[in-house]
Amino acid sequence: MHPSNHQEIVLEEDDFIVSKTDPKGKITYCNRIFMKIAGYREEELLGQPHNIIRHPDMPRAVFRLLWKTLQQGDEFIGLVKNRTRSDGFYWTFANVTPSLDSGGNLLGYYSVRRKPSRSLTDTLQPVYRQMLETEARQSGARQAMDASSQVLMDFIQQTGKEYDEFLFSF
Repeated sequence: MHPSNHQEIVLEEDDFIVSKTDPKGKITYCNRIFMKIAGYREEELLGQPHNIIRHPDMPRAVFRLLWKTLQQGDEFIGLVKNRTRSDGFYWTFANVTPSLDSGGNLLGYYSVRRKPSRSLTDTLQPVYRQMLETEARQSGARQAMDASSQVLMDFIQQTGKEYDEFLFSF
């Protein structure tokens, strides 16, 4: 289950990766599937920033969209490539939701990730590559993410669908 040399782990249909973080994104809970697929023990994940599993192939603009969506109090849905401890990788269809107390105060975030359709992954991989190339060509971080975000939004707009509608169409 822990491939190295950049091998892909393909999630099973019934694999649900669950984690919770504090408001700053540090892991406060991770289920067994998360630990098994990512190749970490619980004590290695708890207290760590969730980006411990961030894959370098992921455009920064996707994470900016994630944080912008969450800060508005909305659920983020997206395709995310994660890295395993041994440099393997796995694609997930991620749902991240703000977790609030009864008074509406932010406790942290709750994330459930499952197997994405191969057609969604195949469709977005070239877009993500183009986003990364766009980010690399820009001189500043803000300009890089603005330009990269535009690549994604232009692609989605060409489909004639809204972002969420596009993701759920696969």
